[in-house]
Amino acid sequence: MISLLKRDLLVASRSGGALTLSISFFLIMIVLVPFGVGEDPLILGAIATGIIWVAALLSCLLTLDRIFQLDFEDGTLELLATAPVPIEAAALVKALSHWLTTGLPIIIVSPVLGLLLNLPEGGMRWLIISLTIGTPSLSIIGSFGAALTVGLKRGGLLLSLLVLPLYIPTLIFGAAVVNRELLGLSVATPLIFLTAVSALSVALLPLATGYALKINLK
Repeated sequence: MISLLKRDLLVASRSGGALTLSISFFLIMIVLVPFGVGEDPLILGAIATGIIWVAALLSCLLTLDRIFQLDFEDGTLELLATAPVPIEAAALVKALSHWLTTGLPIIIVSPVLGLLLNLPEGGMRWLIISLTIGTPSLSIIGSFGAALTVGLKRGGLLLSLLVLPLYIPTLIFGAAVVNRELLGLSVATPLIFLTAVSALSVALLPLATGYALKINLK
């Protein structure tokens, strides 16, 4: 599994695919927001959390079709299905690779972009915490959607339609953590729900992803 993870990270770094595409889209979307809504610091500060979370969600969505598609095309996925290691474990590693090349860079640059959008200092820490807890679920859920559509020609639109509704709880609770902190309210409730969504995704969806891959490889 470590070899598979290293391979996926090496492919991502050499091709400049998922890593460059997702972070570039994230940066461009955040930079364009002030041009669209104006430069009023109060307005930018009020919408900063939602904009960053929506941008993070769309950046993850943009690269989901790369999780399994290349391996399906070159036959690697069939080898993984017949390997001694369960395909569910391979699916979890693929999701981890996606998070390392998509979610982690977003978390790293989010404080700088939060300053650009005039996010109050009190919300910066909780923005990083909420993204750290929530973005893994985006990759896990996305890998499940990618497994359902692997092998389909032009399955990107179908993948988006399948995954976007499943992303909504993560988006709601992730943004609520920061917004409640800025309002001086307790962040415990949305933080617990956000953690629960990520924990359940990690625990259950690799099994569903593995089953979907097995069906599509038959």
